[in-house]
Amino acid sequence: MLALWFGAALFFSVVVAPAAFGVLRAHGLPNASELAGAIVTRSLSVVNVAGFLIALLLLVTIFFAISRRNPISGLLTGGAIGVFQDALTGLPIGLNGIAKTLVGYAASSLGVKIDVENAGARLLVTLVFCVAHKVIYFTVARGMVNLTMHWNWPHELWSAFVNAIVGVFMFYALDRFKLRT
Repeated sequence: MLALWFGAALFFSVVVAPAAFGVLRAHGLPNASELAGAIVTRSLSVVNVAGFLIALLLLVTIFFAISRRNPISGLLTGGAIGVFQDALTGLPIGLNGIAKTLVGYAASSLGVKIDVENAGARLLVTLVFCVAHKVIYFTVARGMVNLTMHWNWPHELWSAFVNAIVGVFMFYALDRFKLRT
């Protein structure tokens, strides 16, 4: 997912920016540079926000799976969120669906066995499931779909750690909306 986001940002920087500057200058507009800069800035901000929102889908999957503590519910929630994410990316449908389905099932099953209401447990669980998601995604993408992907341990661990920290705060915020029984 990070590669897709980075590719889109690079595309806008390398292709859209020069094209916008060229087209606007060709029309002889006096403020062509400002207009082109505004177009590129707006495009990059949309790509950055979209990348952030798509990354939050894994954290939402983990939160609902752990809080519901029902493996079938976690499986269905993860699958639905994963297929929705696949529909947005343009990659083969099912890559995120498979990975998030397995993560949702495992998180729900773990939520039944242990208490994951404190911040330390949530940090560790989210860290483990973020790494597990990337391993499953990478395995499916390389093994079943034959996509060319490269694994980078430091990057994946750092990404999982940042997601885990964001997840702890997001889980705290989402806890306020949970119905208590």
